Amino acid sequence: MSDQIHQAARQGYAVDAKSYARGRPEYPAELAGWLTDELGVVPGSHVVDLGAGTGKFTKRLLAAGATVTAVEPVDAMRAELAATLPGVAAMTGTGASMPLDTASADVVVCAQAFHWFAGVAELEEIHRVLRPGGRLGLVWNVRDESVDWVAELTGIITPYEGDAPRFYKGDWRQPFDASPYFDLPAPRSFVNAHVGTPEEVIVDRILSVSFIAALPPGEKAEVARRLRELIAEHPALRRRDTVAFPYRTEAYCCSRR
Repeated sequence: MSDQIHQAARQGYAVDAKSYARGRPEYPAELAGWLTDELGVVPGSHVVDLGAGTGKFTKRLLAAGATVTAVEPVDAMRAELAATLPGVAAMTGTGASMPLDTASADVVVCAQAFHWFAGVAELEEIHRVLRPGGRLGLVWNVRDESVDWVAELTGIITPYEGDAPRFYKGDWRQPFDASPYFDLPAPRSFVNAHVGTPEEVIVDRILSVSFIAALPPGEKAEVARRLRELIAEHPALRRRDTVAFPYRTEAYCCSRR
């Protein structure tokens, strides 16, 4: 299975799942209405959280009353999810190979994940697992780079990204053009923010980026130094015990064709 996982994800997400859990934002409360009204997640729904990571979005699905099966290929991430949410079935699997019966799920959700494994074969596998009338939800928390210091953070890390799949590149859209299974609608967009100490919401967040987490120790330490330098010098960040890292949450409800 490891050969189905991009190296940046396989190495980076295995390094420190706890930092990932600390540094990544939650999802806005307004998303609850989208889950129910558009995606059809209601009490008793069977929802597959594909690429579930440490369970950030799994908690949102549980709050909606769903029965959740989490599918996550990286052992360290899945272990963190299992420790935090021991009542959730956490399985090893990928977008192309889920250990689930055909037509067994009402909804499949990929939160912060689909760009890693987007492909026609993956859409076919999701289609197989969904019941007739089932829906695919794609969700991303996207950094708001209209804020100058957020754009500076992106400038620090982008030189290291290599060929790692990224949401902003848009490559994840291409399989929908070639697939007979799902339509890709315009997204719903929600305002979001991660509030906490600069160390948590900036340093932990950026160091949890897959290709940064996978760097050799010396290069990772240099990234951390530059992040802390920005925090110390930028007028919106310096001497702040708490900051609000701005995001927008984009949510796509994809219906079966």
